[in-house]
Amino acid sequence: MTSPFSLYDEPGPRTRRRILIWSIVSAVVILGLITLALLQFASKGQLDSDRWLPFLDIAIWEYLGVGLLGTLQAAALTAVFGFVLGLLLALGRLSRVRWISWICTAYIEIARTVPVLLLIYLMLFGLPQLGLNFPVLWKLVIPLTIANAAAFAEIIRAGVLALPRGQTEAGLSLGMSRWQVDRKVVLPQALRFVAPSLVVQLVSLLKDTSLGYIVAFTELLYRGQVLSSFNGLLIQTFVVVTVIFLALNGGLSGLAARLQKRPGRRSLATPAKVAPAGLTTPNAPVDR
Repeated sequence: MTSPFSLYDEPGPRTRRRILIWSIVSAVVILGLITLALLQFASKGQLDSDRWLPFLDIAIWEYLGVGLLGTLQAAALTAVFGFVLGLLLALGRLSRVRWISWICTAYIEIARTVPVLLLIYLMLFGLPQLGLNFPVLWKLVIPLTIANAAAFAEIIRAGVLALPRGQTEAGLSLGMSRWQVDRKVVLPQALRFVAPSLVVQLVSLLKDTSLGYIVAFTELLYRGQVLSSFNGLLIQTFVVVTVIFLALNGGLSGLAARLQKRPGRRSLATPAKVAPAGLTTPNAPVDR
């Protein structure tokens, strides 16, 4: 039987053992740091119940909930526009028209190296000088889209390049145009195989929405800052905000893991017929 399709080689026994050892060491170190932090917080009275009871008030959660909705809104808009633009960039970089490929390649390489913070400052201070003043939401979404589109493009391009060349050749031999082959054969398979990587990119995108505080956009971190300045519970407020981010990103990471293990992610090659157990047919023909 052919091995499952993958964008990277499966680790061998020695590599898996090394990964397990380093995972255990990392877990022990992280637990040790958490324990030291809790002891330090306890010594300063930060774990006293009176500093955490305010978070049982529904009004605080309603206030943070508005910021959470803003975070999800910005992330959803960036994901949609970033994916569409990334798909076009990936196809453009793979194009046989040289000038289109050059333009898309230049965009991707530049967008991957320019810090998102610099793009946000450009939206906040640069474009208004030219008469372009976008709403607060778009001052965050547009820079995030510019940056994440390049990442989506590279993920999609990697999936396309990982497909066997026979997929394209078979479609062309059936009389399909190259655009039809890309749209009906190549892209559906490539997107299915890179779906886990696309979801993982959403984790990074969701974290980047925290930069919305720079443009005073009502997202979760910005609401946490305002709340902590009002109630004076800086550590407690940001611990709650951190837990919310961990829950969101943990859910996306779990989704990526399930997509990685789904049965549909098989090799594109037709599996060879295997003789039943007990039969020895070393020279049996293999169907192609």
